[in-house]
Amino acid sequence: MAFPVEGKTALVTGANRGIGRAIVEALLNSGAAKVYAAVRNPKSAAELVESSGGRVVAVETDLRQPATITAAARTAGDVELVINNAGVLKVANPFSDSVFESLDFEMDVNVKGLIRMAQAFAPVLKANGGGAFVQLNSVASLRNFADFATYCASKAAAYSITQALRDMLREQRTLVVSVHPGPIDTDMARDAGLDDMVEPASLVADGIIAALAAGDCHVFPDSMARGMWQAYEGFAKAVVEGEMA
Repeated sequence: MAFPVEGKTALVTGANRGIGRAIVEALLNSGAAKVYAAVRNPKSAAELVESSGGRVVAVETDLRQPATITAAARTAGDVELVINNAGVLKVANPFSDSVFESLDFEMDVNVKGLIRMAQAFAPVLKANGGGAFVQLNSVASLRNFADFATYCASKAAAYSITQALRDMLREQRTLVVSVHPGPIDTDMARDAGLDDMVEPASLVADGIIAALAAGDCHVFPDSMARGMWQAYEGFAKAVVEGEMA
């Protein structure tokens, strides 16, 4: 189920910086007609809106505030592609004093936020012909890293929900894509102390565009991710993407 982005209307959460901004720029460069920059503070996307020549529209969207998501779905009633990029990371291992606070926060944004986005936008996508829904997960959805244990747990849960969405939205002809970057050059990665490992956000953006065009279900865009995909691909193709009784 290929989905070329040229001429399409898209919405990207967390669009004002990092991977989200790179995705917006890649969509515009690939011929998207309009991109909704879904951000908590629309003023933070002002420069992006101004430089786009009217092709970017800022819309308030906070993954922890369901009312903002449903309002965004009403505003973006013409959207054909939703890319849920926004997410949060806390440095917390199972013995950290903040472990439960961190887990609650990350699950609320990274998992419940995904569900809220899907509930609000799946009907919009259906009404507009099916379209595509892209979820930014992580290599951390497949392998836990102890210093980021709660983040990894939330991303594993988000990947599981993404698989459910893939199965459920197939009937309405909505392509669901799961994206699994390693360390990428973002504020989140730098705040986590991963500066010496990061790769450009454009790798993720370009990987998403290519996967949509090909109708692929998984994206592992950078060096660490590609290494993990080599080990995981057989299972993913046979079990995750395969038809199960």
